[in-house]
Amino acid sequence: MSTLGSRIKNLRIEKRMTGDELGKVLGISKSTISLYEHNKSTPDDNIKKKICSYFNVSFDWLMGISPIRSVGINQNPGKGVKIPVLGCIATGIPIETTEDILDYEEITPELAATGKFFALKIHGRSMEPRMLDGDVVIVKRQDDVESGDIAIILVNGNEATVKRVKKQTDGITLIATNTSVYEPHFYSNKEIKKLPVQILGKAVELRGKL
Repeated sequence: MSTLGSRIKNLRIEKRMTGDELGKVLGISKSTISLYEHNKSTPDDNIKKKICSYFNVSFDWLMGISPIRSVGINQNPGKGVKIPVLGCIATGIPIETTEDILDYEEITPELAATGKFFALKIHGRSMEPRMLDGDVVIVKRQDDVESGDIAIILVNGNEATVKRVKKQTDGITLIATNTSVYEPHFYSNKEIKKLPVQILGKAVELRGKL
């Protein structure tokens, strides 16, 4: 579960900073940073505001009150924009607060300006040969897609899956490329609400391993 300490740690790691470097920015020691990150001490409101200002995140997000942070991605003008590569996404845990960050990928500032993005590492063979185990898919966050789009979907609270979506008036069908591993599965409108079937985003780019 995400805590104040883990959020501070993730912000520092995203910025590729050491505890000593962050301590200098905030005017405190690296040992104090370590205490914060391990939830053995809590920063006062002044330090919290400095953290929010430096990392450009909202106070409510830092405190775990809101799942939305001011900037979901770190951007340097004129350079690539870094987005987190997630190993998995679980139900009920906002993408911004997940601790399962494997790495970071860069997208162009032009693409980043069109919305919020994250990346997901592919597990399994259901989308072969187009997407292979270990590939990384760049995802634009949105709660709906067009019929025929490849989407990242949570079904019944399980780990997120990557499938092509076919929309019908009475429900949707999730379609794998490799039908020998995963047969097309239809969910009625009633099942979509009951399970639920939740669309997290649209796959916009694939990055394969050599």
